[in-house]
Amino acid sequence: MRLGITMFATDLTMPPHELAREAEERGFASLYVPEHTHIPVSRRTAPPTGADELPDEYARTLDPFVSLAAAAVVTERIRLGTGILLPAQREPIVTAKAVATLDRLSGGRVALGIGYGWNAEEGADHGVPWKRRRAVVREHVLAMRALWTDEEASFKGEFVAFEASWSWPKPAGRVPVLLGGAPGPTLFAHIAEYGDGWMPIGGAGIREALPDLRRACADAGRPMVDVVPFGTVPTPEKLAYYASLGVEEVVLRVPAAGREAVLPVLDEYARAYL
Repeated sequence: MRLGITMFATDLTMPPHELAREAEERGFASLYVPEHTHIPVSRRTAPPTGADELPDEYARTLDPFVSLAAAAVVTERIRLGTGILLPAQREPIVTAKAVATLDRLSGGRVALGIGYGWNAEEGADHGVPWKRRRAVVREHVLAMRALWTDEEASFKGEFVAFEASWSWPKPAGRVPVLLGGAPGPTLFAHIAEYGDGWMPIGGAGIREALPDLRRACADAGRPMVDVVPFGTVPTPEKLAYYASLGVEEVVLRVPAAGREAVLPVLDEYARAYL
């Protein structure tokens, strides 16, 4: 089983490129960083953590692609992922270019963990029709796939449309798209249509959901996709449980903090699980 790392990278934490280098040196397989473009002060949407107040780090998140580009320069092997990116809030042609460039320059090491978003105020500032955001994400990813793979790419949808166009560079290989979110028929249908895996946040409920995900993939005429539990706080029992389900990669959480707090956790994980 491969083990990756995720940190809520901000301007106050250990820089993500330094974390990537330290993680690679210890034998971790991947580094994932999150995205929030901004956090409106008005708090109509409840925090996803269940707390009364939204943690400060949500408003201080670094740009994921700039962070991962810095990480690519100082590493050679570690996979560089978003966990998670918010495609509904991004212009897909520009985002496709950024992903392809990062994948090309890193030697094919990019993974795109994506989600639908939870913060309605943030989405509104990007013009996202909130109740349709899943449909927006779908079209944005399909449009990016066309730009990544077709020599003359075009797309016509409800939210994205462009005429036959040239767009290089192409990614070094297929960029895996992992969809985060709670299990359900809409999520699994989207994974089966245009995703490469499911990224359950925290990893709860996987065993019960696997039959539905397998069925969605079979209905779409494709093999079962990867399942990558994300943001896990590990124990030997938990990792053994994931392994028994056929999980091949788990992404472990380290604190959103400086080197003095992060590196001891990284060392503990390496000693115990690698």
